[in-house]
Order: sequence, then C-alpha cells, then structure tokens
Amino acid sequence: MLSRLELCLQAAYQTIYINFLNERSWIGRSFKLDFIRFLCYYIRMFVDTAKIFVQAGRGGNGAVSFRRELYIEKGGPDGGDGGRGGDVIFRATKDLNTLLNFRYKPELKAKNGESGSKRNKTGKSGEPLIVKVPVGTIVKRDNEVLADLKFDGEEAVIARGGDGGFGNAHFKSSVRQTPRVAELGENGETFEADLELKLLADVGLVGFPNAGKSTFLSVVSNARPEIANYAFTTLTPNLGVAEIDGSNLLVADIPGLIEGASEGKGLGDAFLRHVERTSVLLHLIDIYEEKPDEQYRIIREELKKYQPELLNRPEIIALTKTEGMDAEIIDFQISKLRKVAGDSQIFAISSSAHQGLKEVLRALRKQVENFRSLQNETEDSEEDEDIAIISLSKEDINKAWFVEFNEEEGVYEVFGDKIEKFARRTNFMNIHGVNRLRDILRKMGIEHELRRMGAENSSIISISGNQFELVDSNWED
Repeated sequence: MLSRLELCLQAAYQTIYINFLNERSWIGRSFKLDFIRFLCYYIRMFVDTAKIFVQAGRGGNGAVSFRRELYIEKGGPDGGDGGRGGDVIFRATKDLNTLLNFRYKPELKAKNGESGSKRNKTGKSGEPLIVKVPVGTIVKRDNEVLADLKFDGEEAVIARGGDGGFGNAHFKSSVRQTPRVAELGENGETFEADLELKLLADVGLVGFPNAGKSTFLSVVSNARPEIANYAFTTLTPNLGVAEIDGSNLLVADIPGLIEGASEGKGLGDAFLRHVERTSVLLHLIDIYEEKPDEQYRIIREELKKYQPELLNRPEIIALTKTEGMDAEIIDFQISKLRKVAGDSQIFAISSSAHQGLKEVLRALRKQVENFRSLQNETEDSEEDEDIAIISLSKEDINKAWFVEFNEEEGVYEVFGDKIEKFARRTNFMNIHGVNRLRDILRKMGIEHELRRMGAENSSIISISGNQFELVDSNWED
C-alpha cells in the first residue's frame, strides 16, 4: 500500500507525463524528462511502511520403508525422518535506510524441508531465508509486535519452519516390528506482516517548514538534504552524523510540521513516527517569525497529540537565520520564547554563517548523555522490581486440551496444542496413521472424555480440520 506522499507524487508524475511530454508544449523535452526523473527520485528514495506475505518452509514427510537386502528376510523398518522447513529471519543492517525493496518483492518464502528416505536417511532441512532490513524496523502481525530490530546485525525469527515428520523407523518397538505409518511434515508459519521503519537517532529536528532544519543538518553533518527557500523542501527524513569534541551525534531531520500534523495534515502523522526514538528534540524556529512562541506552542501541541510522552523528552530551542541580526531583536525573540519554554535552553544560531553551532551541539551531546544514563537507571530499577508470577509451564500448556460438541455439525471437536500437532502430522489416507492418532487420544485421556460426553464408535471427531470416526483404538501392524 502506497503512502499518501507517494500517491500525491505519482499523481503529479502522471499529470506531468501526459501534459509535459506533448510535443506541442513550449517546454523543452529534455527539461520535461529531467523533471519526471526528479519526481521519480522522490517517489523511490524513502519508504517507511510496507505490507508483506511471509511463509516459512514446510517440513518434509517421514518415509515408510523396509530394509530389503539379499540374505536378509526381515530387515525391519528403515524409513527416515523428514527435514525441517526453513525459517524466515530478519537481520538489521545499517546499510539500508528504506523499506522500498519490499514494495517490489512483497512475498518472502523460505525453502521446504525434504522428505526422508530409505536406509534411515533424514531429509535435508530447508535453508532459512535471511532478509536484510534497516535498523529501526518493527515487524507486526495482527497489530502485535513480533520484532523490533534496533541494532546493526540484530536478528529475529519472524516465521518458523514446520517440523519434519517421523519415518516408520521411529515407531519400531518390541510389539510393533513392522510399523507402516509415517508422519507428514508440518506447514511453516504463514501470515501477512506489517513493516514499519522508525529512525533511530540521538537528536530529532522539529519545526515548521523552511525553519532551517535541512541547512543545519547539512552544515553540522555529512548529510546532503535538498535545500531551497520554500516550504516543504524536505519530503523525506534525512539522517546525518555530527561530530563535536571527538564524539558523534546521529541527527534526524524530518519534514516540516504544521498545525494539525498529528491528524495527518501535511503528512505529519507519517513523519512524526521518526522522532519517537530520538533522545533529544531540537526545536528550530525562524527568527524572522513574528510569533516564535506561537510556533513553539503549536509544535509542542502536535507532539502531545501524537504521543504525550514526547513532551517529557529533553529539548533545546534554536532561533535560526540570525546572521546580521541586531542583538536587541534576538534578545526580544528569546524573551518571547522564555515565557512558554520554561527551563529549556535557547540558542541563537546561523547555519550559513556557522555561528553558535558548536554551542548547540555540545548542549545536545550533554542532553543525550543524561537521557541515556537516566534510561539505563530506569531499566535497572524495573529489573530489580520484577515480581514472580505463578503460571503453568510451557510444557503444561502444550499438553492442555479440551473437547466441545458442535451441535450444528454433529461432531466432537478436540482442541489443544499437542494433540493438534499430532493431527497435522497424521496422514489420514493411511489407516495405520489414523489408528496411531486414536491410540494417542486414549493415552492422553481424551478418548475417556469423549466417551463421557456421549461419543460412540461411529461418532465423528474433528481435530485441526481433520475428521475421522472414533472407534476403538487398535494400532496393530
């Protein structure tokens, strides 16, 4: 699904293509093509959301086989197990800064495991699919976070491959010499996932359009954002590394915000997500604004509406474009801000003249260090205050089951992680496999509960979408 920004730009692209490429137009064709390329560049350069289809590999089937060699009459079962399906793994990398690739490749499928074979040969496991994503990527399934990749090289298994089925050699015993049953491999996890990229930075630049954010970033860092003397020059977030006194600060410049940004005006709701993880906010305000205090108040209000805890984020204010400005005017503008900014530090800077930048960067570095230190203390405190919770073990939960009678369909439905897994791995075209499942029902006490609820031999049992008659379990060769 394309963002509103991309849709707007694509609409512009189509208009330009239809009208500007007309040979009768007075604008030169070379200029027209350059303009189209410019639009395409902005459409393609930064994508921070994507919807993908994820499918882990299916486990291989177990084999039914018996040893057959010269001079050996009854060699016994030798069917091997199926290989495990491959996982889908996301790996964060600092070399990427966009989710663009997922727009063109929305399906991610890992390899299936191979089936087992004779002579107790286990099938080859499916290779995992390792997918590189930008640092700061969040993976969601049904609005629940599966992974939050914050560090370079960090990995997370997004979808797990299915287990391979047991071959018939697995079921040999003293009373069952020639088992003719093998398990099916399980399907890997399959679902739609939502990807969301939130930039990870030390400092987030906020302010109205054309407040001087991009100019500031281009001067203090290695970033080269688009700069021009008109509003909304920056259409996508930019990252840059600023160096001060031997240490580095990662600075994020987001497109300018306007009143109503938290509600989507000017695509503000799409941009604001990129300041959520910044340690410090730097408010940049044009000194030529008649009411700098009002601009500060509006930005704060939009931050509050988007995420109230952003108001507690350390902040610094900088009046921009102060080159050649009279000191009295600067002091007057600062006094306006003092009335609404409380104890926040206020600086007067000029990016073009390189005035006051080092002082701002030093103040930002100190605020970042203090914020990180406070975060570490909070995390340590939370760990110390952990309260033990009494709950069932994972093993107990897996063994749990319950039975319901579906009056509409007239079937008994059995639920539970363990018994459902057995059902998924059962080949219902093989009577020996079905009898094995019936035997498992008896051993787990499920058959007893079914009989207590009124089930008879001819009653239909449903487990994980598979149906069969109860009958007496008699798993024989």
